[in-house]
Amino acid sequence: MAGLAQGSGMSGAGGVAAVFGGAGFIGRYVVKRLAERGFLVRVAGRDPERAAELKPMGVPGQIIPVRASVTDARLVAAAVSGASVVVNCVGILFEGAGSRFAEVQGKGPGIVGQAAAEAGAAHVVHLSAIGADAASESVYGRTKAEGEAALRAAFPAAVVLRPSIVFGPEDGFFNRFGALARLLPALPLYGGGRTRFQPVYVGDVADAVMAAVDRPDAAGRTYELGGPRVYTYRQLMEFILAETRRKRLLLDLPFSVGAIQARFLELLPTPPLTRDQLLLLQRDNVVAQGALTLADLGIAPKAVEAIVPAYLERFRPAARRA
Repeated sequence: MAGLAQGSGMSGAGGVAAVFGGAGFIGRYVVKRLAERGFLVRVAGRDPERAAELKPMGVPGQIIPVRASVTDARLVAAAVSGASVVVNCVGILFEGAGSRFAEVQGKGPGIVGQAAAEAGAAHVVHLSAIGADAASESVYGRTKAEGEAALRAAFPAAVVLRPSIVFGPEDGFFNRFGALARLLPALPLYGGGRTRFQPVYVGDVADAVMAAVDRPDAAGRTYELGGPRVYTYRQLMEFILAETRRKRLLLDLPFSVGAIQARFLELLPTPPLTRDQLLLLQRDNVVAQGALTLADLGIAPKAVEAIVPAYLERFRPAARRA
């Protein structure tokens, strides 16, 4: 891997950074910030072609796609060789062929942490999630906690970041429901829409990654990342309808009905809802009282109202786009 740092016009003034899942929603913002800081960035993932479009974020040769799954110790070790900064953004929302919670989220972080330790990396930052809990009824929540524990065992100084729902122009939450509001006569509110969320801007999450690298006092700590306001699920749906200028019924459904629907939706290649996600939805997804937060990293979080309307506008009826 040493040869990756060779070449004219290539920036590496900040050293080498490896970002697992760097072609994903959050990872792209992390890669951009590392490139701006002068790092030579290896974007590690199962499909390097997805990372190729990130190359314009840096000077020629600065951003390098590499093939590496977090479940393959040999490829992970190659990806982090010589890196001073290692960031793991990998996570899945549902299981599929070759993607199991236990492997990707439960074991993967430990494999990354072990490789980073053996490579002599100075910093490891791991993107987990609010809801990571060894006692969670959700497999997603349990494996997030298992991954954190495996990482800590391998690299005790790693910084763990747990965001609530992450929003931004490419997000899978506001965009998804904006599209559904355009197509469906009603939006479901499982459990009456009482679950609370604290959406956090993707740019603030990426800034938190950089702060975790910059601040010596962050080493070994866990931060919960949320925006400036807490919303119920119902309030978020009302906000989406207001911003898309759509009048739709908000349909209260018990979680038991959702579980029946999810059983069939899980048969789809990309299920819009799973039974495991419904288990998560039965618990609030907000920053815990007493947790370290964005403020402790010196970051003032941006509000949903300041960012989301600009990209929900495309879901408005044509006559109301103004």
